[in-house]
Amino acid sequence: MQPFLIQISFQRDPSTRPVGRGSLRKIENGVMTLNPRIHQKDIQRLPMRAGFGDALVALGSKDARIVALTADLAESTHVLPFAKRFPERFVECGVAEQDMIGVAAGLALAGKIPFAASYAVFSPGRTWDQIRVSVCYSNANVKIVGSHAGITVGSDGATHQALEDIAILRVLPNMAVVVPCDAIEAGKATAAIAKRSGPAYLRLARPSTPVITNDRTPFEIGKANILRAGTDVTIIACGPLVYEALIAARMLEAKKISAEVINAHTIKPFDAKTLAASARKTRAVVTVEDHQMAGGLFGIVAETLARSLPAPIEPVGMPDAFGESGEPHQLLKQFGMTEEDVARAAVRVIKRKTV
Repeated sequence: MQPFLIQISFQRDPSTRPVGRGSLRKIENGVMTLNPRIHQKDIQRLPMRAGFGDALVALGSKDARIVALTADLAESTHVLPFAKRFPERFVECGVAEQDMIGVAAGLALAGKIPFAASYAVFSPGRTWDQIRVSVCYSNANVKIVGSHAGITVGSDGATHQALEDIAILRVLPNMAVVVPCDAIEAGKATAAIAKRSGPAYLRLARPSTPVITNDRTPFEIGKANILRAGTDVTIIACGPLVYEALIAARMLEAKKISAEVINAHTIKPFDAKTLAASARKTRAVVTVEDHQMAGGLFGIVAETLARSLPAPIEPVGMPDAFGESGEPHQLLKQFGMTEEDVARAAVRVIKRKTV
């Protein structure tokens, strides 16, 4: 696969002035660059939910089969614009997430394309049985949107930080699991799962996150993107922590370590071919995710390499613990998921290379 490369340059100068979308340069020769003066704290940030909400309205304008459901969270999940535009195609289920999934399954079996949105801790957290039986067993064309996922939910605390959702859904037959890295990719993912027949889960973070892709960045379900080519270590990430992986790669470059960065936006179906090709070249892998290490991206990467090309792996993610209340950046540091942690994991795994 021809790599689609992203280069991020930044300074750790607190006086650097903020820049917005205008800092993105045109893509030339497959390389997207950012303003060389950009500070990593100044990159444009948008909520993934906005990308999803905008895409849902656009889809609804073109296809009358698109319907939306929420469990008393239309505004928080960004379904509200769709509800206002197409009130006849919006179902407010109230605080009844399990009923929402049942209604969505019925709509899907009647020929509609339902998007059922809630917080990830509630759906799939409270709706797994309904998803398993009413959606996956029937192979119903239901699109489940889990917003406010991961530790970056922040001050809502441990009870609202869904850190197990990827694991419990990727094990279900027929289910696709998509974890976009930013708002633009979230919009593309929304359109892609609408077009794809069958159950799908779209995982979205709560806060505004760095925008590292643009309208021309390729997106295809089941096809990972190589954002940066490298030869010494493979860093494969999903969700908002893809940005941390890119910054870590730049930090490693200063140490003469060449890191290849892969955006694994689709956990299932997983792009085993791209991972295997990268691991065959680097012989060392780091996984990065805002999710429990067990069962998520680390799980699928380990399973994939065990079948094809055994290589040492260092996971960066939630270390078998519940979260805490705090600001997202504080929690990422507390639980070892910052760019510094990714860089340290890369150094460790390189030392474990056997050949």
